[in-house]
Parts: sequence; structure tokens; C-alpha cells
Amino acid sequence: MTSMVVLGLSIATVLLLLGAFLATLRQDRKDRTATEMPVEVAPVEPPLPAPVAAAGHAGTDYTDPRTLRVGDKIDVLGSPVRVVGALYVSWQGQQWVEYRLRDSARRIQWLTVEMRQGRAPDQPPHLEVLLWTDVPTQGMIPARSSLIMDDVEFHPLERGTAAFRSEGSTSMPDRGLLDFADYRATDGRLLSFQRVQGQPWTASYAQPLPPGSIGIISRASS
Repeated sequence: MTSMVVLGLSIATVLLLLGAFLATLRQDRKDRTATEMPVEVAPVEPPLPAPVAAAGHAGTDYTDPRTLRVGDKIDVLGSPVRVVGALYVSWQGQQWVEYRLRDSARRIQWLTVEMRQGRAPDQPPHLEVLLWTDVPTQGMIPARSSLIMDDVEFHPLERGTAAFRSEGSTSMPDRGLLDFADYRATDGRLLSFQRVQGQPWTASYAQPLPPGSIGIISRASS
């Protein structure tokens, strides 16, 4: 009888210890799960872009090309040239100046300076500066429709007959009428035909110049 009691107490003790162990194991798993839960991390904000400088102003931040005069020595895109002549052109209320440039190798280029109205009513006027480089026309005349030059298709932009007066060395009369026809390609390239009435057509490609591309080396003596 005594042995039976002892055996029963032993079994009860083992069951109590086993229950306590299982309870401790479940609590340990619960604590570990709570500890290992992922912590929410705030997304990293991308850095702000660098500030962009405001556009400069002609005449204060860089040379105003409208102040060029025949005889000035200037820097155009890093190359020194002399302004040897100028054409003052007027057409349908628009006015612009075409400066004839000559470098040390006596190569000739033309520089057009014009204040353009914005394309939309809410757009302010802007200064347009174009550097022209002659291209061979091989007897071509400007078509009223599209034309192809150097395998590039150009579409009509503007054409007309403007009045001009010349100053300095321009190889043109003191006054006269200038026929022109301007074209633009789909990639933005510009092509222009010009002729003094009674003379053959010439053609040029245009390169728009950004602000600050022109600098004064020396001014013409008054």
C-alpha cells in the first residue's frame, strides 16, 4: 500500500514538472516571437535637387549682343572675330540686325540678333541670337513646300521680302530689298535662303547661341 502511494505521488510530481516545463517553453516562444517582429522603418527621403540658377540678363550678367557695332572685336563661342559689317533689316513690323563676322583666317559668318515675340500670348518676348554658316546650294531655289538638304527634310517657316540698309563691309548695296525663305527640320535645325533682289540665292544653317556666348574683346573707336 505504501509503495502504491509513493508511486502515485511520483507520477503526480512528474506531471506537474512536465506541465511547468511546457508552460515555460510556450512563454519563451511567445517572448521570442514578440522580440523578432520586424520593426517598421521610415522610407528614406530622396535628396533635394541642387538649386538652379536664375536666367541671367543681357547687359548685366553677360554682353548684350544688341550693343554690337561695326569694328568691334568679339569672342563667339571661344573664337575671336571682327564685326566688319551690319545689315539692319525690317519686315512687317519686325526688325533685326545681321552682323557680318570675319575671323583671322578671313572666313565669313553672319550673326542674327532679334527680339522675338513669344509664341503664345502669355509668353514674354525673348532675345534670339543665331550664328549662320554658309552651305553650298548648287543652284537650288527655296521651294514653297518642304525641301531636302543633306538628306534632311526641312519644312517652310517664314518667307518674304524685307527692306535693309547696310553699314561697313557687307558685300551688299547701301540699301535694298532682301528676299528670304526660312525652314525648320523636325529636329529643330534651321535653314535659310537669302538673296538681294536680282542676285543668286545663298543658303545657311543656323546655330542658336545660348546667353553668354558672346563677349567683347575690344570696342570700335568712336
